[in-house]
Amino acid sequence: MKRFLALGLAAFFAMTAVLTGCSSTPEKIRIGEVTRSLFYAPQYVALEKGFFKEEGLEVELSTIPGGDKVMSALLSGGIEVALVGSETSIYVSQQGAADPVVNFAQLTQTDGTFLVSRTKMDDFTFDKLKGSVFLGQRKGGMPQMVGEYVLKKHNINPQGDLELIQNIEFKNIASSFASGTGAYVQLFEPEASRFEQEGIGHVVASFGKESGTVPYTVFMTKQSYIDSNAAAIQKFTNAVYKGQQWVASHSAKETADVIGKYFEQIDPKILETAVQRYLEQGSYATDPILDEKEWNQLQDIMDSAGELKQRAEYNKLVNTTFAIQSKEGK
Repeated sequence: MKRFLALGLAAFFAMTAVLTGCSSTPEKIRIGEVTRSLFYAPQYVALEKGFFKEEGLEVELSTIPGGDKVMSALLSGGIEVALVGSETSIYVSQQGAADPVVNFAQLTQTDGTFLVSRTKMDDFTFDKLKGSVFLGQRKGGMPQMVGEYVLKKHNINPQGDLELIQNIEFKNIASSFASGTGAYVQLFEPEASRFEQEGIGHVVASFGKESGTVPYTVFMTKQSYIDSNAAAIQKFTNAVYKGQQWVASHSAKETADVIGKYFEQIDPKILETAVQRYLEQGSYATDPILDEKEWNQLQDIMDSAGELKQRAEYNKLVNTTFAIQSKEGK
């Protein structure tokens, strides 16, 4: 009897050890980011500081150029979470998707582009753009929509008051300007700071400051994934919030040092300058909550650009439950 009891206990403890080992195995989440950008600094900080691991997650990050390609990967199950502009979730909804793509954690809250002039000017006003050649961003993306929204705000007709170039691929815009195309260009960092350092161009305005707060880049996933993996999404959002808080409480240099491995081709000083620009204009969200006012501003910008078929319901495409719980420490 004792022998069988001992064997039974041994089997029980062995099974317990197996189950314990299984419960400690990190859950894996694959992220697809639309581009590699220091605009996403809090994400890289969360990775490098081990915030995802602290939450029991194993995160695999891949860069998938183009919002349409990121959405294809998400919808087909190639990734679990997409980091891309909120407008893509609206485009998917407009196409009648049965499984909505839901925004659950905001990463950036302003446009990240700057207006760069080929010539230095201390007295820049937007009316100087009239009659010029302006190298903008690709049509349908948030940078282009924000760019046109800001121009209209300053009484400039993007299609009539200047020559607007929008047929150059995102990855080639900076090099096109450097080779002589356009008198003005709309650029993200670190290209804007690099051009200033090299004397190629000069930052004269910020589209982020001009357009106000919007849910510019957001982590999103399918509703079906949230339904089946709510605990994992909560852990993910917790890690994002930790990254946001770390960036908000540290210097631009400290952040640049942490994320440097993701931008090995960029001069550390330029990286620091670019991070400082984004910090100063509040581009990095300090918490993951996407509020309804920001959502409405996004749709106003899309509507102004002619890219919005109908208004998208905030409560259908945005879920703030995880973000609020992260901020409240629950």
